[in-house]
Amino acid sequence: MTNYITKEKILKPMSGMIMLIITIILFIASLAAIGFGIWFIVEESFVLAGVLFGACLLSFIISCFLSAGLRILKPNEALVLTLFGNYHGTLQGNGFFFVNPFARPVNTVLQETPSILNPDANQAPSIASVASSMLTNKRLSLKAMTLSNDRQKINDQLGNPIIIGIVVIWQIVDTAKAVFNVDNFKEYLSTQCDSALRNVVRLYPYDTSSSDDNEKSLRGSSQEVADRLKEEIQAKVEVAGLEILEAKITHLSYAQEIAAVMLQRQQASAIIDAKQMIVEGAVGMVEMAISKLKEGGFVQLDEERKAQMVSNLLVVLCGNKDAQPVVNSGTLY
Repeated sequence: MTNYITKEKILKPMSGMIMLIITIILFIASLAAIGFGIWFIVEESFVLAGVLFGACLLSFIISCFLSAGLRILKPNEALVLTLFGNYHGTLQGNGFFFVNPFARPVNTVLQETPSILNPDANQAPSIASVASSMLTNKRLSLKAMTLSNDRQKINDQLGNPIIIGIVVIWQIVDTAKAVFNVDNFKEYLSTQCDSALRNVVRLYPYDTSSSDDNEKSLRGSSQEVADRLKEEIQAKVEVAGLEILEAKITHLSYAQEIAAVMLQRQQASAIIDAKQMIVEGAVGMVEMAISKLKEGGFVQLDEERKAQMVSNLLVVLCGNKDAQPVVNSGTLY
């Protein structure tokens, strides 16, 4: 069974400025000891010269050792430190700090490192720039970050293949879990997003049928689907110390092999709905016309004449083209 780290420990280090001043003093003292040692050699005081050279070496070693514990952090950055293989703590907060020189930073996801040679100038980078880059790659970013995986082909609730893409906004909330509980938290998040997306998409159809307006769908209930997707991903990445801030659908369409057929189906459905609305409106207008004529008493219509008028009005109102009027100069019989 995997032993997970469940609690992050925030370090409270001392100010790095104080230790920097001590380091500078020790370094200056080592230089002064060299100068006095050379002077004592000239004076043939070899014992004092040996003592000064030894003090110089010791002072230089101590200054180098103390400088290894100096750390600089920018806003929304953190360093996860280990001490002899054990989790020592997490350094957070922008500033200049001093930590245990034996503590080493750990980051399983390294940022991009500069090349050894500069292709433009053909010059090797300095030792200081390489060391600074190596330390920068060990820092964890606590900023909100964006993950946009490739679009996937997934079957919806009805078995129709669809193409869907999502974007996830996330950030690290527990650095110890992010570094020690998973091998690579970015790859872990990407994998869990794909898995959660498949689990959620299969619960909804692409679109609702016209017979059930309360049915949820991927196209019509995008906010509900996004909220459920966010909850699904959050439950999977909790062990990695990540927080999902937002999950949104960025692309949704039928797969290419059924896109044409589904387009015809949508067009047919739209035509049927339009025809139904036209017929309902025409029937209402015919009913209103007969009622108004009856109330006004302008003309008395028998059943046959009513049927003829209803037929004519429905042809005019429901036809796809403008009707051509015919003037009758005689009687109906």
